[in-house]
Amino acid sequence: MRINVFASMVAFAVGAVAIAVSAEGAQEDRSASFRQIELFGDVLSRIEADYVSDTDQAELIEAAIEGMLSSLDPHSAYHNPDAYEDLRVTTRGEYGGLGMEVVRRDQYITIVSPIADTPAERAGLRTNDRIIAVDGDAIVGISVDEAVALMRGAVGDPVTITIARDEDDPFDVTLVRDTIPLRTVATRIENGVPYMRIAGFNERTTEMVHEGLTELRDEFGTDLPGLIIDMRFNPGGLLDQAIGVTDVFLDGGEVVSTRTRDPRDTQRYNARPGDRLNGAPIVILINEGTASAAEIVAGALQDRERAELIGMTSFGKGSIQTIIPLRGGRDGALRLTTGRYYTPAGRSIQATGIIPDQQISAWALSDDEEADVPQIGSEADLDGALVNENGDEREGTDIASVEQPPADWPEDEDYQLHRAVQVLNAAMETQQASLRP
Repeated sequence: MRINVFASMVAFAVGAVAIAVSAEGAQEDRSASFRQIELFGDVLSRIEADYVSDTDQAELIEAAIEGMLSSLDPHSAYHNPDAYEDLRVTTRGEYGGLGMEVVRRDQYITIVSPIADTPAERAGLRTNDRIIAVDGDAIVGISVDEAVALMRGAVGDPVTITIARDEDDPFDVTLVRDTIPLRTVATRIENGVPYMRIAGFNERTTEMVHEGLTELRDEFGTDLPGLIIDMRFNPGGLLDQAIGVTDVFLDGGEVVSTRTRDPRDTQRYNARPGDRLNGAPIVILINEGTASAAEIVAGALQDRERAELIGMTSFGKGSIQTIIPLRGGRDGALRLTTGRYYTPAGRSIQATGIIPDQQISAWALSDDEEADVPQIGSEADLDGALVNENGDEREGTDIASVEQPPADWPEDEDYQLHRAVQVLNAAMETQQASLRP
């Protein structure tokens, strides 16, 4: 089956060349492309004939495709048929696994964020933890798909991963695989105010947000006077679901726009009339692990002055990936970066992130590089990350301007959430005062 991937790739390349030739009449372009394809075939043949040990042609071709895509940016990749099926499962079904978003950074499989209420979160795994071995086998240098395949498995089966954290000695963590549910929304009343946690964006997230608001209203006993939306360590997900969630809280107007390599190909997505909260105040919590689709929601509600953002600058992933099945998925699929997105004010947050209205840290910060302070990476730190097309760069953290927990603040209490409750209470009181005769 995977050999067909090579055939499809060659056929696609030949077809693309033919289109280019018919459009431009440039015979030399066609010749150059065929020479490159011939070069690939020559190298493959030489490896198969002369390499010191037997090789697998399918594996070689797959590695070549992976290398081609990984040279573009950190988010473009090839998914073989098994990995493609796994991708489909994670967006619409359940799977047995550990529950964390990972990327490959400097040859290491690195945790972007653990998913709420999963074995990874319950085990205390953190953003920027590096996974260096699975069940005793080193995984430094392998692809994300290979690492994910090793960590997924039957529900109830244990797996031991070796973690490298900061300058500490590596240590083992044994987790029991669990069903990683599609549920990405959780609600509760937090110190008297409605609270909603959005942990990701899959096919049911918008529906679950509506369900969560109904549950909160029933629990609160009346129309909600305000809402905290917690999107810290939300790795993102589906674009249409980010648009749908934003639509819940807007009464019309633009949510986001997207552009491909052709600047004329701009798509604008608007909210429909009808704000579920009827203009009640919203406070959104973000941090360095808030990425992609979560940044679309945060950026839209900030630009539209519909919500106040507190926390720390977000991850800064302002690109869009399209899943392109190959031969109907029989040969897997490409995950290809095909565009960038822009907030309603026209901002690109690629490699810069969204700066909150109030910068509030979850822990005490320090200028001392050797201080025991969590260091969370960003899009700009990834190898091959797209630059911001406006030339903007991520702003460094001005520690003096960031609110930090008091020195005696208990480590097991959430200072950012504590402040979010205070900010929302103040906003609700202001709104109620303005409505009094």
